[in-house]
Amino acid sequence: MIIGKKEITDAFQKTAAVNMYDAVSKSIKTVQAEAKTRCPVNDGELRGSIYTAIETSSEKIVGICYTNKKYAQYVEFGTGPKGQKQHAGISPDVAYAYVQSPWWIHESMIGRKTAEKYKWFYVDTPDGRFYQCTGQAAQPFLYPALKNNELEIAHYFEEAIEKNL
Repeated sequence: MIIGKKEITDAFQKTAAVNMYDAVSKSIKTVQAEAKTRCPVNDGELRGSIYTAIETSSEKIVGICYTNKKYAQYVEFGTGPKGQKQHAGISPDVAYAYVQSPWWIHESMIGRKTAEKYKWFYVDTPDGRFYQCTGQAAQPFLYPALKNNELEIAHYFEEAIEKNL
């Protein structure tokens, strides 16, 4: 006979029945807030596109912090030789390959004001102006937002479990 078996079994059943939705929701909102704070701002478009979602199934609840801007990956991980040289803070779980040679961007793909801000070399041709780009340093904002809040996220889950025991 095991003393306390019923109490332990009851505690495990209560823990298994804990609704973790609130903990996931608080956690992902915390990550989103820091991602918005860390996000570099040019015109605010990228910062304004940082959203959250929660996916649920019978087995799990997943919080997702994301952006729908295609260029976000270039900001997060950097590009070209500059990105490879300066990418501190990106996720160690991502194997990212950096193009080493410069590339050309047509003026229709980027505003002149932006290109001049970065002082890119350019060539005027009959097809328009082309800017030469050698990349940009990484400016991670999503991964550090998660990594920097691991303890707070763990605390949200501890609270949810303790509340139900």
